[in-house]
Amino acid sequence: MASKVSNSLPAYQRIQKVIRLRIELGELKPGATVDSERELAKRHKVSLMTARHALAELQREGLVERHPGAGTFVAPPKIHFNKLTSFTENMASRSLSAQSVVLSTSVVDGDHDIAARLALPPGSHLLVIKRIRQAANEPFALETCYLSAEDFADVGNAPLEKLSLFALLEREHSLQLAHADEEIDATAADAKTAELLEIPKGAPLLRIRQIIYSTQGKAVLYVLGLYRSDRHTLRIRRFR
Repeated sequence: MASKVSNSLPAYQRIQKVIRLRIELGELKPGATVDSERELAKRHKVSLMTARHALAELQREGLVERHPGAGTFVAPPKIHFNKLTSFTENMASRSLSAQSVVLSTSVVDGDHDIAARLALPPGSHLLVIKRIRQAANEPFALETCYLSAEDFADVGNAPLEKLSLFALLEREHSLQLAHADEEIDATAADAKTAELLEIPKGAPLLRIRQIIYSTQGKAVLYVLGLYRSDRHTLRIRRFR
C-alpha cells in the first residue's frame, strides 16, 4: 500500500494518503480501528509528533474520530456542503453507493409559496417527490423535491431509488445546474421524521431549503431537506 504513495510528499501527508486510500478501497470501514500514533510512527519510521499530526489532520477533515483512551476510528461518512453536488455524487466521493427510498410521488397545486420560489404562476401544478436518502446502510436525510409538473412530468416515473435526480435532469432535459440559494437553520425531529431517519424524537436536524438554478438562471428545483446533524458538516470560509 505504501508503495502507491509518492515518497516526495512530507511524511505526515504520506501517512494520510495511505489511510485515505485504505478507506476508499473499503479496507477500513466506518467504525474500524486506525493504527495508533505509536504504530504509525513505527511502520512509517517517523516521530510520534509526525504521526500525531497526520491523525490530527485526518480528524479535522472528518475522516477519523479520536477517542482518548479508546483509540482512533474511521468516522461515519458525512456530507460536506462545500459545493453544489447531488447526494449520489457526494457519496461517490466517499466511495459509497447512494440509495433512496421513495416515500411518495404526487402532483399538487395551490402551493403558492413554492410556486413563487420556482418563479411559476400561482396555482401551478407541482411534482412533489419525497425520499429517504441512504448510504452505508443507514438513512442520512429526508428530502422533499418540488419541480414544475408541466416541464418535468416524466421525472415522476423515473427509477429514483438509485438514480441521481441531478443526473436525470441534465441527461433527459439537457439542463446544466449551476448554483443554489440556500436557507439553513436547525430544527428538531418530530415523531414521524425520527422514525424515518432512525433517530430519537427531538434529535437535532439541519434544515436546508434550496432553490437550484440552471446555467440559464432558471429556477429548476426546490428542495426541502432534513439532514441528520451527526452525518453532515457545513464548512464556511469567512473573510474580512
